[in-house]
Amino acid sequence: MSETPFTYAPPPDPPRVLYADDSILIVDKPSGLLSVPGRGEDRADCLINRLRADFPDVLLVHRLDLDTSGVMVFARTRAAQGALGKQFEARTVKKVYIARLDGEMAEKQGRVDLPLIVDWPNRPRQHVNHETGKPAVTDWRAVKVGQGETRARLMPQTGRSHQLRVHMAEIGHPILGDPLYATGAARNHPRLMLHAESLRFRHPDTGVTMTFSAPCPF
Repeated sequence: MSETPFTYAPPPDPPRVLYADDSILIVDKPSGLLSVPGRGEDRADCLINRLRADFPDVLLVHRLDLDTSGVMVFARTRAAQGALGKQFEARTVKKVYIARLDGEMAEKQGRVDLPLIVDWPNRPRQHVNHETGKPAVTDWRAVKVGQGETRARLMPQTGRSHQLRVHMAEIGHPILGDPLYATGAARNHPRLMLHAESLRFRHPDTGVTMTFSAPCPF
């Protein structure tokens, strides 16, 4: 089956800023917009470049996939970038996602512990590899089950590329609308049904724990 050629057509709406101070910037990223520039001039439009118009000091801390929407934190100083980066590396940042999954889950909650690595011949796809994969752990909890699908909260304990997408597909419940890991009717949705609902971390200056959230658009 031939794949439909990818055309980058990001949404025109300006970024929705949820919070800003002298050190951090919290934004609700829309689906369909790259976090950072892609390869080629046609993929220069991205969230961080749009933010630079109003926040020229904005610095990258982490990324969300093109098709994923939701909360992202950016830094506004090198010190804040470093402090936040250390929290992500130490896995002390708490991330919660909302997803619509194909099929009705039989259990109410569970954990997926499957190591992941890039599938080189099929980049950017990732795959499970017990020999060379890096540890990847996802906790999940079903919120609503019915009509052939499951609405779930996903709590990644690690931050591997495409982790939630691969893990859900591996347990037989791919995320609806996923162009890489869903098949058949599960792919036929207007977008990837994955949203970064909330982020909790310590403020890089004060050390105070802060939680930011963005309402799920689906």
